[in-house]
Amino acid sequence: MLVNTTTDERSQQTDRDAGPAVHHLRQNLLWPVRLMVRRDAQLTRRGPWQVLLDMGDASPWREEVDEYTGSSERFHERHYNEFVSFLPYVQRFLYGDGRRGRAAGPEGGGDSPMRVFRRHDVRAVRVAAHPGDPPVTLQVVHVDLYFFFDVDVVMLNVEIGADDLSLRQAQEILYRFGRAYPGGWDAQGEALHCMHSVEWLGADGRVLASSDAQQRDAFLSHVAEHRAPRIAAHWAWLMQPLVLDHSDAAGELRYRQIEYYRMPVMAYLALDDPRRLSRADFVRLALVSGSAEPAVSGAGPLPFAEDTMADFEQRYCYDRFWIDAGAAPNTRYLCNGRALIVVGQASSAFFCCRDRGVLAQFRHQHFLLFLIAHFQKAALLMYSDRLVEALRMLDIHNVASVKNFKRAIRAAFEGFLRFTHRYWFHEVSEQAQVRALSHLCATHLGLDPLYQEVKERIADMNTYLDADSLRRQANTVVRLTVVTLFGLIGTITTGFLGMNLLAEADAPLGRKLAWFGVIFVLTTWLTFYTMVKSKRLSDFIDALSDERATFRTKLAVLARVWKAGGD
Repeated sequence: MLVNTTTDERSQQTDRDAGPAVHHLRQNLLWPVRLMVRRDAQLTRRGPWQVLLDMGDASPWREEVDEYTGSSERFHERHYNEFVSFLPYVQRFLYGDGRRGRAAGPEGGGDSPMRVFRRHDVRAVRVAAHPGDPPVTLQVVHVDLYFFFDVDVVMLNVEIGADDLSLRQAQEILYRFGRAYPGGWDAQGEALHCMHSVEWLGADGRVLASSDAQQRDAFLSHVAEHRAPRIAAHWAWLMQPLVLDHSDAAGELRYRQIEYYRMPVMAYLALDDPRRLSRADFVRLALVSGSAEPAVSGAGPLPFAEDTMADFEQRYCYDRFWIDAGAAPNTRYLCNGRALIVVGQASSAFFCCRDRGVLAQFRHQHFLLFLIAHFQKAALLMYSDRLVEALRMLDIHNVASVKNFKRAIRAAFEGFLRFTHRYWFHEVSEQAQVRALSHLCATHLGLDPLYQEVKERIADMNTYLDADSLRRQANTVVRLTVVTLFGLIGTITTGFLGMNLLAEADAPLGRKLAWFGVIFVLTTWLTFYTMVKSKRLSDFIDALSDERATFRTKLAVLARVWKAGGD
């Protein structure tokens, strides 16, 4: 039996399969990496961002003079709303002390400890999720680098936007775009979990860089040689002149991956009707698990086992505005720590307002709380990596290695203390929404347990160094005491009643100098010999003072002073 389907019916069926239309999508990728900064006095003094400033036109990055320290005409109400959303100590971290502090304060003092650089040559990105898919061109709103004073972490921020997408397209972009390199390849050699193709476009539409995710052999050989992943070509190009530390490219600023290769993501979706989304769709959005056939009106299975998703709404959803009322009805926030998603109604003027509404909050307050949480996690992981590297380089038989180990641990301890007092805080805001979303991010990222773990590790290392230093000082005191004790015997013996064994006071000068040299050499040799045997001599003194030890035992301990072998 043949069924004839008209063009209109097929179109309506396609619309139903595609699910609710996404009228506007905003996506922020936030990629924290560790800077491998040379530990010389000059670079430490000027900061890694100064390297970019000194490059001038050779670098595409330009320091962003923000609305708070730049022209007052650029300062809008949305910036004011952003500023007052945070508590004073967070404001000082984000904004510093304004123009006066920027002009007069030292580095990291009156100025904000956060420096932002932006490149303006990338205007769009063209992506295709699967082979044969028509490419989708997305607007590139911002490409920024965030540096932080006294912390060797830099964060890449890429903000993109698109209009009139299907829900499936939006899910594919969220799932696949923010991958630093392919997760693997299928039997046909196609890269898994990432975009099939990515192309950065300039203002004139020219391709600036493209992905090489399909070049499997290049990624395999890099890992085989360096034991470190190879960053995909389009991301490596975007980071230049920063270069991957394990690459052969030359560059003063080098970086290493510090977290999972999947970049933390924020997304804003303005839908025609958010209520049409099923529970399965919200699970996919919250966990950024990729697209499937959208299940509309509650139909269709969940992407994961029902038992694991039983408390989904309590764990991942902030539903204070998930009601059909208010300025922005049917607005829902989803957070799993590595992703912060806001879904709302496109017909709501407040939800789509870029100056006072939810879109403005998403791009300002919510972005900053997301940045703070991931910066804190990246910094903690960086300090943990430093401890591992210090232990790996330690050779207890090499004096220079031991000294370098102690310096590295002391530097990590001091840096962690500065991080704690400058950048670590539990509350960022007293506004209910900002505070709730901040707590969701921190809880899912496990910031408090991670902080305690790193703190305990650094404290244990520092305690060990302090104990080792006290032990060495105690051994030195014991050795000096032994030398003094045995030297006291000769001193009292020869100096009793001012007695001189050799009456050479009236001897010629040459003879006195000869005797002086002989006695000096003998005394010096005896002193050093006593120091060499000081540990065993101290054991003899302990045995000699022990009233329970027999005379024979004391003689045996004395004999061991000259016995060959270890102590």
